[in-house]
Amino acid sequence: QVQLVESGGGLVQAGGSLSLSCAASGRFLMSSNTMGWFRQAPGKEREFVAAISWTGSNTYYEDSVKGRFSISRDNAKNTVALQMNRLKPEDTAVYYCAGHNRLKGVLLTTGGYDYWGQGTQVTVSS
Repeated sequence: QVQLVESGGGLVQAGGSLSLSCAASGRFLMSSNTMGWFRQAPGKEREFVAAISWTGSNTYYEDSVKGRFSISRDNAKNTVALQMNRLKPEDTAVYYCAGHNRLKGVLLTTGGYDYWGQGTQVTVSS
């Protein structure tokens, strides 16, 4: 059984920072998987935020978070992180960690991701 568990969400004022972490356990080897972060705001569809290749050498970001968010991974610790700086109220959402087999390349949409965490709430006040 595979488990992805996010942590680090919370309430922060606009302009502040939060660091999210995702820990994998069970029959999941992070080095075999591309990892991504997605978010879902109330009444909206889940959307791509960032992704990182299995080696960590390639990263991808949704346009609105470029220059503010940074994704990283530690395969030895089976973790992936999302550093979020200069947060805006429109970043408010439930943030999900997800993974898919690295043989698929790096997917930037929800489809194709095989493993999902339960999500962590991020709320940015104005």
